[in-house]
Amino acid sequence: MNQNNDYQQDLASIRHLMERSVKFISLSGLSGILAGTYATLGAIVAYFKIQYPLSPVAYRQQSVQDGPIVLQLGTIALIVLVASVGTGFWLSSRKAKQLGTTIWNETSKRLFINLLVPLVTGGIFILILLFYNHYGVVAAASLIFYGLALIHASANLYDEVRYLGYSEIILGLIAAALPGYGLLFWTIGFGVLHIFYGALMYRKYDR
Repeated sequence: MNQNNDYQQDLASIRHLMERSVKFISLSGLSGILAGTYATLGAIVAYFKIQYPLSPVAYRQQSVQDGPIVLQLGTIALIVLVASVGTGFWLSSRKAKQLGTTIWNETSKRLFINLLVPLVTGGIFILILLFYNHYGVVAAASLIFYGLALIHASANLYDEVRYLGYSEIILGLIAAALPGYGLLFWTIGFGVLHIFYGALMYRKYDR
């Protein structure tokens, strides 16, 4: 009986070591929660700029065409991005110290490259959409390419990140079919889903 327990403990230790070698275990679920909070706050500001006093669930018949407003929305999205990345880096660095490891290693390098390719591609594609005034599908494109990036990088992350990626892609495709709900879907994708999956990860891996 004791030998069987020792065998199971050895297997668990080997599995844990293998996971540490291929997965970026320093990722904090709290960073997902905060990123979702930032995105939700940004979406609230955007709502008052482009949709108020209409209901936040009302379907917009026309996309935003005003250049200054588009610039303001881009600024809001950039602030959300910088705040999310900065918070994620800080929390991951803190967790890495607690685990006795470093945030920048072979696993994080692979993760960075796997994330970068779809994100840069999506960013360039969105800039092209903006250049040709195709504002109505920008939210859908951002959700889809972000989901692809998460799935592409999921081999070096927790399983929940892959499921988040699938959710983002599905939501993005729906947003593409219903562009008048772009802000609502963007809020759900980058706000609600981040908070939900971040809470799952925090409960499972951070406590």
